[in-house]
Amino acid sequence: MSLVELISQADERGLAAGGLACLDRCLPLLGGDDETLRPLWGSLAEGADPGTWGTILEQVRDKLSGGEGAGEDAAAQLARRMLTAAPAEPSGDGLRAWADACSVASLRIHRLLDPGADSDGTVGDAEPVDAHREGRTDGMSPLVAAELRRQITVLELLAEHGAAGLRPALEVSTEGRRILRAVVSRRARGRG
Repeated sequence: MSLVELISQADERGLAAGGLACLDRCLPLLGGDDETLRPLWGSLAEGADPGTWGTILEQVRDKLSGGEGAGEDAAAQLARRMLTAAPAEPSGDGLRAWADACSVASLRIHRLLDPGADSDGTVGDAEPVDAHREGRTDGMSPLVAAELRRQITVLELLAEHGAAGLRPALEVSTEGRRILRAVVSRRARGRG
């Protein structure tokens, strides 16, 4: 099943976890540490008060607002938009749109940060990303292919296991965050 199909069939918890996982993997671009989004993950657990999501989200936005500004590169701007666009409640129509937008943004970020990417920014255009999300995977770089696999895995875990899929989904996301942090670090050293 393609990523687009998985998103269209996901329930609210799956959508919230899918969007949150994309944001979590891109957290190094916003200066967040490994624990920054953990409370949001906890708010999706079985029995958690769904009303806590909005309060925690505002705390996360406040914590990550320090790096905002004109100095951010395109990848960081895409990550910041994911955070800014997060819905105040992990439910409703806006949630599906946010999860879908996070999926696209995260794949574009991985294309922009790919070591083999062109410096003119043409690598980050939407058309190939949309094709990959629909199942056409030829021409994908290893970094983008791995991100696509992680997005699919997170949605499958939540679809198959419900709330019990949150922990393994977080583990998938943590692995992706570590990889992106290493890419960002190598890139910064290359510029310095």
